[in-house]
Amino acid sequence: MKYPPLVAIALALAPGLADAAPSTDARREITQLIGSLDGSHCQFQRNGSWYGPAEARSHLQRKYDYLLKKDMVDSAEQFIERAASQSSMSGKAYRIRCPGQPEQTSAAWFGARLQALRQRTP
Repeated sequence: MKYPPLVAIALALAPGLADAAPSTDARREITQLIGSLDGSHCQFQRNGSWYGPAEARSHLQRKYDYLLKKDMVDSAEQFIERAASQSSMSGKAYRIRCPGQPEQTSAAWFGARLQALRQRTP
């Protein structure tokens, strides 16, 4: 099948667009989100067990690294959705409990952190 020149160029470039890496800003936001567990005194629940901030951070970093290798994350929102919201194995939602705050889903917790980061960063 023969395509018009502009369509042919667009089709040739499309695979490169799908493999776009996160921008510098997105990488910074994701790094800050993962780091927000440090010093939080919050606990992170996955698959029915509670973990401290260091274990949670390590787990989320591994998931983020995997998504980067597979070109499956290019924004902080995608990181939250694809790595920080639920178990890839069981599908169960992750939860976070912090001293003096009600327990919540990790998606809500990280979403609030992202919003706060963006309000602080011009």
